[in-house]
Amino acid sequence: MLTAGIDVGAATAKAVIFQDGKIIGYAIQPVGHDIKLVAHETSKEALHRAGLSISIEDLDYIVSTGYARNSIEFANKTMSEIICHAKGAHFTIPSTRFIIDMGGQDSKAIEVDQDGNIINFAMNDKCAAGTGRFLEVMAHILQVESMDEMGPLALKSNEPCPISSTCTVFAETELVVLRAGGKNRNDLIAGVHKAVASRVAAMTANLNCNPDAVFTGGVARNTGVKKYLEEEFEREFLVPDEPQIIGALGAALIAQTQLLK
Repeated sequence: MLTAGIDVGAATAKAVIFQDGKIIGYAIQPVGHDIKLVAHETSKEALHRAGLSISIEDLDYIVSTGYARNSIEFANKTMSEIICHAKGAHFTIPSTRFIIDMGGQDSKAIEVDQDGNIINFAMNDKCAAGTGRFLEVMAHILQVESMDEMGPLALKSNEPCPISSTCTVFAETELVVLRAGGKNRNDLIAGVHKAVASRVAAMTANLNCNPDAVFTGGVARNTGVKKYLEEEFEREFLVPDEPQIIGALGAALIAQTQLLK
């Protein structure tokens, strides 16, 4: 029984191939102008990494999720990314009770029960603040060449600069003014990370951040964001080995459930 989950978000496409209760292959690719093509190519790459010489159409069941889920014509079913992230996180870390997922253009907070079912959730998809895009914009202003450098540089700060603006455009202006005032670069970078964590914490005001708390999405690789999230929530966040594929994994799990029905 071979199933697949395809998660096409604003920045990346993820595909997971699932068989006999485990991931046998996955792929992550940047999203270009052709959503259908990137979904197809990412799925094809995941099949290749799984060691399978079959076409996408040969899979038993496919579930798509993410912003572009309705554009994936070869999927058998579409599913909300909230449900998929909950299922994927719970499968990866069964003790999961709370999830922060931060992607390129949105952030999500999900409260789940012991079976990975959603109790409550909150989502920021109207503003770049609190997302990977916010970090990218600020990295460009601060002339950080690689996003991989952002987290480690933030951890070198002893005094993060306060960034109070809740709008990315205004925060950009605020950062430029602080830089012109001679503020230490690492303190500015740390301030950016602290601001991201603060935005996410504010979004979750009506949710219970129960242990175990899990951090997923591409931004979960950023050690600076993780540090300041843990300070905001006063608890540790667990990060899956591959935090970026959790939505696609959840979609593949749902595909398996559909087949078993």
